[in-house]
Amino acid sequence: MIVIHHNPACGTSRNVLDIIRKSGAEPVVIDYLTEGWTRPQLLALFAAASLTPRQALRTTKSPAAELGLLRDDVTDEEILQAMLAHPVLVNRPIVATPKGVRLCRPSETVLALLDQLPEGPLYKEDGQMILNEKGEIVD
Repeated sequence: MIVIHHNPACGTSRNVLDIIRKSGAEPVVIDYLTEGWTRPQLLALFAAASLTPRQALRTTKSPAAELGLLRDDVTDEEILQAMLAHPVLVNRPIVATPKGVRLCRPSETVLALLDQLPEGPLYKEDGQMILNEKGEIVD
């Protein structure tokens, strides 16, 4: 089973979802902006991905700066509380598979979590090649 915590307005998130589907898997898609987060859910995801709330904080195109969350003296607990109140503060997409949990930025990070790679060539929305015609990862 694959779970993607997805923001349909995010190009990286759309790319990751496309890669997963092209690998032959149909993930459980959680639109976290609609569903929101729970404290246990975030703590479990961050622990599994070896992330702190600060590392998972979306600092651009989010209210992080307006909320004062970019200051060095802001604690992880304060960031976590803000993420619960403002789900958009969590960077995305976060993908969970039997191989692990990762914040998949850049989108090709998801390849390490898949049992089967998609057939190549494979491109991101912006035209950047991820897999060549032989199905090999492009650096």
